[in-house]
Amino acid sequence: MQQKVRFQIEGMTCQACASRIEKVLNKKDFVESAGVNFASEEAQVTFDDSKTSVADIAKIIEKTGYGAKEKTEDALPQPEEAAHVSWRLWLLLAINIPFLIGMAGMMIGRHDWMIPPVWQFVLASVVQLWLAVPFYKSAWASIKGGLANMDVLVTIGTVSIYLYSVYMLFFSPHAAHGMAHVYFEVGVMVIGFVSLGKFLEHRTKKSSLNSLGLLLKLTPTQVNVQRDGEWKQLPIDQVQIGDLIRANHGERIAADGIIESGSGWADESHLTGESNPEEKKAGGKVLAGALMTEGSVVYRATQLGSQTLLGDMMNALSEAQGSKAPIARVADKAAAVFVPAVVGIALLTFIATWLVKGDWMVALMHAVAVLVIACPCALGLATPAAIMVGMGKAVKHGIWFKDAAAMEEAAHVDAVVLDKTGTLTEGKPQVAAVYCVPDSGFDEDALYRIAAAVEQNAAHPLARAIVSAAQARGLEIPAAQNAQTVVGAGIAAEVEGVGLVKAGKAEFAELTLPKFSDGVWDIASIVAVSVDNKPIGAFALADALKADTAEAIGRLKKHGIDVYIMSGDNQGTVEYVAKQLGIAHAFGNMSPRDKAAEVQKLKTAGKTVAMVGDGINDAPALAAANVSFAMKGGADVAEHTASATLMQHSVNQLADALLVSQATLKNIKQNLFFAFFYNILGIPLAALGFLNPVIAGAAMAASSVSVLSNALRLKRVNIE
Repeated sequence: MQQKVRFQIEGMTCQACASRIEKVLNKKDFVESAGVNFASEEAQVTFDDSKTSVADIAKIIEKTGYGAKEKTEDALPQPEEAAHVSWRLWLLLAINIPFLIGMAGMMIGRHDWMIPPVWQFVLASVVQLWLAVPFYKSAWASIKGGLANMDVLVTIGTVSIYLYSVYMLFFSPHAAHGMAHVYFEVGVMVIGFVSLGKFLEHRTKKSSLNSLGLLLKLTPTQVNVQRDGEWKQLPIDQVQIGDLIRANHGERIAADGIIESGSGWADESHLTGESNPEEKKAGGKVLAGALMTEGSVVYRATQLGSQTLLGDMMNALSEAQGSKAPIARVADKAAAVFVPAVVGIALLTFIATWLVKGDWMVALMHAVAVLVIACPCALGLATPAAIMVGMGKAVKHGIWFKDAAAMEEAAHVDAVVLDKTGTLTEGKPQVAAVYCVPDSGFDEDALYRIAAAVEQNAAHPLARAIVSAAQARGLEIPAAQNAQTVVGAGIAAEVEGVGLVKAGKAEFAELTLPKFSDGVWDIASIVAVSVDNKPIGAFALADALKADTAEAIGRLKKHGIDVYIMSGDNQGTVEYVAKQLGIAHAFGNMSPRDKAAEVQKLKTAGKTVAMVGDGINDAPALAAANVSFAMKGGADVAEHTASATLMQHSVNQLADALLVSQATLKNIKQNLFFAFFYNILGIPLAALGFLNPVIAGAAMAASSVSVLSNALRLKRVNIE
């Protein structure tokens, strides 16, 4: 049986490390797929659990030289510890200071600012023989694993310069006369710059890229819980399901629950993306993380921790951010051959420069500059960094993407297929007119009673409207047995004392409607009713458009996205709604199979199609689309099938999802361009001697931070 597991990986230094772990895992016959995200430092592995175990896979990762800790969904993701400057980095930076002063002096002709060669040797030895040991360990582990990482380049370059300088200081013919040319500052400053760059990169990945830290802060650490008839302040981890909890004005809700008493307003924008507070009163629901902006409520906890909607979102976000987008394959392929290629270029640079210049020291400096300027980290971070920020931005707008591939595909969408009921409209239709078949023996009240008896077994908004209307009339609704749903047509059941009752489309109930003078029948949704296959009447149900639907359609069209309505409702109703919204493509009377077939036609015509729906009947079309969106709270099968979930029942949120995806893909392309351009430009400049190793080291350290900084710009991108 296939099982999926996620690991937090420790010890990776660049994309080559991630590629090495992937390569080792994917060679195993019991592993179906393995992906490692360098930015989130996470591995996702799908494997055959009849042949191996999670612990065995962790051991395989550890044998490659990295730590692996399983991530489970039983608990909320843990907050990352703040990145602090280590004593090793502080000492390294302190040793760099005299060398920085000396180099600054040399630039203005004050060579006496540089400390004596012997002291240079002492400080460089501290760095090279002690502080640089983590680089050596990482490089050796990488070489043993069969894939060289960035630390291999740094190690080869700095050790070469250090050994050369030691030789020149103590063993060369010039040493006795104090004329030896030493370059201890190069190794010290390269190690310093690269270490600082790694720290800044690590801090950015942990604190800025990931939105989980902000979500974790939404759960209070202390709550007011009623125990033994008294209110007590308790830590959140001591709260149990069934506890009564009080939340006052300005406090956050600690768990999903049902309000027992009190009232107020709560801001649930962290989940829905909707900034307007929701009114809360007895019997209503509250969601973990919501902020009480007014009033005070006492609620009973029904879900805690990872079982809450907030916990579910955090785990979904964590998994999605750890997945890999298809576009990342470009960087992965480059990273796989990057280090060996750079070493080869450095060797050629050394030979060519020595032959041309006749000075092997100049040749060595050029070769080291090539080794140090090259940076596979920028390539490795280009895609996942943008994905992590983009996913976080999407969540803030109430959009949950299942994985990075879905977000990338959404960026290419140029056609959107929308269901009508509950998507474009409120999904709360009301009975606008009633028709009873003459001489059928059933009056209006009887029609309501038996239709409601059957429809109370259905979840469709039209069914709920008929049941609510019957209850509002004070009618007694009889029991119904053996209810069976015919997808896309209606529902049938045995009603006591009546017979087999069908409710649904006109043809399902075998009803032919007469021509009505009341125009509502031309635009309304029709629910026909029959008894023992004889039609007895019908309901016309009208459903108002959502307030923001017209605005959302306008946004989609503004960005060149074609909009289609595909509904099981009658053609007249669908065309009427389409005309109101300015939609040119409207299809009515469509079965689930029809919707899926039409989506396939659009794809065949070259369109990248997004489908939006919330019902069981939408599932085939959702599966057929390139990328699909389900409304939260709709049918489970729709949410399971869809590529992403919209927390609001709003097409505006769909527009947000597509525009966030477009902005994210654009950012990825910018990052990849910068990473490739940096190396394509930097390596030749270093080979030709235009960059010394110290400048090359600083540039290499800055390249990763630049990619991360560009990814962070996504947080400020306007998606209107």
